[in-house]
Amino acid sequence: MLILDHPYVSEFLKNTAAELQIPVLKNEMAAELKTEKKLNLLEEAEFIELIKEKGECTLYSNSENSVGWISEKLGFTGLPKKIELFKNKVKFRELLQRLYPELYFKSVKFEELDEIRVEEIEKPFIIKPAVGFFSLGVHKVSTSEEWDSVLKSIKAEVEEIKKLYPASVLNVENFIIEGNIEGDEFAVDAYFNREGKPVVLNIFKHIFSSENDVSDRIYFTSKKVIETYREAIEDLLNEIGKLAGLRNFPLHLELRIAEDRRIQPIELNPMRFAGLCVTDIAYFAYGINTYRYFMEQLEPDWDKVLADKEGKSFCLVMLSKSEDLNLKDVKSFNYEKLLSDFEKPLELRKADHEKRGYFGYMFTETRDSNWSEIERILKSDLKEYITFKEVVPAISVLKNKKE
Repeated sequence: MLILDHPYVSEFLKNTAAELQIPVLKNEMAAELKTEKKLNLLEEAEFIELIKEKGECTLYSNSENSVGWISEKLGFTGLPKKIELFKNKVKFRELLQRLYPELYFKSVKFEELDEIRVEEIEKPFIIKPAVGFFSLGVHKVSTSEEWDSVLKSIKAEVEEIKKLYPASVLNVENFIIEGNIEGDEFAVDAYFNREGKPVVLNIFKHIFSSENDVSDRIYFTSKKVIETYREAIEDLLNEIGKLAGLRNFPLHLELRIAEDRRIQPIELNPMRFAGLCVTDIAYFAYGINTYRYFMEQLEPDWDKVLADKEGKSFCLVMLSKSEDLNLKDVKSFNYEKLLSDFEKPLELRKADHEKRGYFGYMFTETRDSNWSEIERILKSDLKEYITFKEVVPAISVLKNKKE
């Protein structure tokens, strides 16, 4: 069963829902979607009743905007408690304390950030909203001297975040400070099946332009990434599943893996795979429809899936703005020029930057021998694709008024 909600439903997801005739909650977003084959829309009461009849069912939501509805209407399923356990990063850390007793973390209210004695906290540390999405509001603090600048940035971001996202998705009333987890960062789309077994559907490696970069510009998946880390990630998911009693549960896990192969979870996002439907890259890369695999309890045959993927990486390029860019100054974004800078763009998904705060994202297939195209976009501020609005000099404005 599916709950489709704002801010974005991909063509791939809605066509999958229509093709498989998966029951979809008839909410505002679902009712507006256009597909060649009609969606199997159910009124709210009918949708809830079907879940009661099924008992445990495969319920997926593309967006954390639906968390409030699930908490209000589906308390009888036990899902709201599990969602809160993972959605709240403080509760997640408390759950994992027995596995990672050495990891420092502390909850702090937004209005108390000015009172933090930053010199007493071991560095580097990460500060971020306790309930968050993507890397919004996330900052790394390496020295006490950086704190004033970071605090100023957090306060500015909080004002923007409140305009763009509901509190169920990104709540900036509470923050978590936690010790910096060393190692390369990865993201995982997976689900627990009806027996409680974890099934990995994709693994992304998240790369950064610098030590202090916390943006989401580039994630990529490849044969090497899957083969190197899948078994270790499955072992970790087994441990988490036992602690939380998970079955029929889709998730998006973010973690770091150190040089000694020790895995440390960063956060686990419940009820969905990678946000904004970027999980669709699994289909472009490996032919894996993550929604169908969860709904039908399918498992990838990785030996077959990866057989012809040697020497290729499949990249997600997030077209997020640079920190110094005011989106109100942007007139247009040159997507055609962007596409021409990559050897094999797979799909481009545009976004209204004024409403969404970013320009969209794209999937690419890149040969290892041409990795320079990814290095370039990783470090780009995207201004080479932006046309800015003309600024009318104040003198001209005054002159026109007099005339």
